[in-house]
Amino acid sequence: MSRIVAGAAGGLPLKSVPGDSTRPTTDRVKEALFSRLESYDVLGSARVLDLYAGAGSLGLEAASRGARSVLLVELAPKAVAVCQANAGIVNKALRNDVVSVRRGSVDSVLDSFAPVPGANGGKTWDVVFMDPPYPLTEEELAKTLEKVALVLEDGATIVVERSSRSAEPTWPVGLERFAEKKYGETRLWFAEPVKVGAE
Repeated sequence: MSRIVAGAAGGLPLKSVPGDSTRPTTDRVKEALFSRLESYDVLGSARVLDLYAGAGSLGLEAASRGARSVLLVELAPKAVAVCQANAGIVNKALRNDVVSVRRGSVDSVLDSFAPVPGANGGKTWDVVFMDPPYPLTEEELAKTLEKVALVLEDGATIVVERSSRSAEPTWPVGLERFAEKKYGETRLWFAEPVKVGAE
């Protein structure tokens, strides 16, 4: 059973998506990931986007550790239902509606946040988690990362979780890897926005 590792809702059990359609992040990897993010001081009051959320464990952990708002994005109906149940559990524990859920494809949701020419920009995020299904091709992931690059706040942190056997993601213009770490069969890639043409 998955659980919240630490923070205001630490120890709270979470529901899991039935079957094997999702690949939950292990508590060991989650604890290491969040220890690193806390060392970067990026979680407090962050706006967090959890893409390919599954049961929502990464976004929910961020909420427990002080994120200002968390959006879980998932397409599969069973996973959406679990995200909604887990969001309700965590929001009740935090006594605040920090976590919300949106059903849809990752690319369509990102498109809805992108800035519109002539308007005052789109919705931006401070922390983005991406734990795409392994069958997602590197080309598909690269295209999605291009969309992510358009909706980031300055100083944002992106975390991509992949199989340790997968190649490094292809980072688009405007994103740059600054760290990576392997945990058994899992590898985490950390990236941040950079100004195009910056020295």
